[in-house]
Amino acid sequence: MTEENLVTITTYETAREAYLSRDLKQALYDAGEVVMSDVLVNLHGEEHRSRRRLENRLYRREVFYKYENELFPEIIEETLAPHLGARKAELVSLSHQLMMNLAALTAGVDRLSGTPEETFRLYDYLMTFIEGATLAHYQGDRKTKEQEIKDALAAFDEEFLGPGIVRRSTLIGELEKGNIEETDLPQDVLTVLLRNVDHLDLTHEVILREIAFYLLAGTHTSATAFTRTMHNIFEWLDEDVDHKEKICHPDFIRRCVHETIRLQPSSPVSQRSAEAEIQLASGLTINKGDKVVIDLIQVNRDASVFGEDADKFNPERKLPLSVQEHGLSFGLGMHACIGKDLAAGILDGDNEKPENHLNGLITMAVQNMLANGCRPDPNTPPTMNPSTSRPYFGEYPVIFDSSYRV
Repeated sequence: MTEENLVTITTYETAREAYLSRDLKQALYDAGEVVMSDVLVNLHGEEHRSRRRLENRLYRREVFYKYENELFPEIIEETLAPHLGARKAELVSLSHQLMMNLAALTAGVDRLSGTPEETFRLYDYLMTFIEGATLAHYQGDRKTKEQEIKDALAAFDEEFLGPGIVRRSTLIGELEKGNIEETDLPQDVLTVLLRNVDHLDLTHEVILREIAFYLLAGTHTSATAFTRTMHNIFEWLDEDVDHKEKICHPDFIRRCVHETIRLQPSSPVSQRSAEAEIQLASGLTINKGDKVVIDLIQVNRDASVFGEDADKFNPERKLPLSVQEHGLSFGLGMHACIGKDLAAGILDGDNEKPENHLNGLITMAVQNMLANGCRPDPNTPPTMNPSTSRPYFGEYPVIFDSSYRV
């Protein structure tokens, strides 16, 4: 990539306009095609619209309410139980296990045996898929890693996806015969794809990558936000003990989650390629073929939008209604994150009715940890992950102390 065809955007309004342009195509995962080829986030134009319109049927608010109120609490309790029993945990692995269990439910990855060994195998697959999606940032031998990812996809297909397809295809057949009701089908991405496989001309390989993508995207971004939110809250509590009372409420924890995602987006940049010449309101011209990098770290810290303290964690930040608390970390327009409300929650303006709230699974997980007295292990400080150029925690040891419960 030469200097002449690279355009970097660092201001909020310009980034917002760029996200809304239909002539900018997703280009962030070009190096991760082994997992990301032909998945929703990489599609463009009519192909993207058709699949997004279909999968949006699952990502409706009433479905989110069912997940949050009926399905997620039990999964969170089961995942946290052994760690609470041991009175200690490591947040990076715990967060990925927890979010994986939740993401598997929405993606359509069945765990029929329900054993810890099965969960550990799925976790190994997941972490390999994450390396595939972020292969551009991998610090080791990429060819060797790519083959490892291909092998993991094949094993995942045999152990999890294949049996899941057989089960759902049987149920779909029973529905078509009138033997079961629509509500008897699983509410997950895999079921939606299988019911429309001919309409979208989906091959088995595309379905495999799509489910692997939903598993890794639903897990990795939420797990990263969870660990970073816990870290930011710990530091914020250290600054002022009076802050403790404020984080007793899920609405405030949700603000902490959104503020964390603004400051520390899972992906620090978005990247697009220009399909045509574009003239932005700022006067910036993007030529056809240019690579456009949206620097989310800079964009989300634009002082003209987020205030003079934009580079600091401040969950009490006041913003105009037109500006989202999490900035542009979830994107905007046709490629806005399809699961952002499920992950990070929403609040209907000033409407304080609980039934109109969606706390989000990250908020639910953080609230559970704080309610159980989670705090950093005083004897073992957190460390960063050395295998990637991105700023991810490698290990974050914590303990559970009843005197710290909120």
